[in-house]
Amino acid sequence: MALSISAALLLGIVVFVLLKGGYVRVGPALTCSLFGFTLAATGLAPAINSGLASFAGLISNI
Repeated sequence: MALSISAALLLGIVVFVLLKGGYVRVGPALTCSLFGFTLAATGLAPAINSGLASFAGLISNI
């Protein structure tokens, strides 16, 4: 749970910086967020969470 909150906070900060700097427009950023929420409600969500947890474990070992 703590990993997902930290990842969401970090991703939120990155998106905010990209929006503020003009690198990404609001429309595409909103579309990607809605796609992420939709994807989280599908059967792929456990596989994605497991992949992200494995990646986080790999990064923590470095």
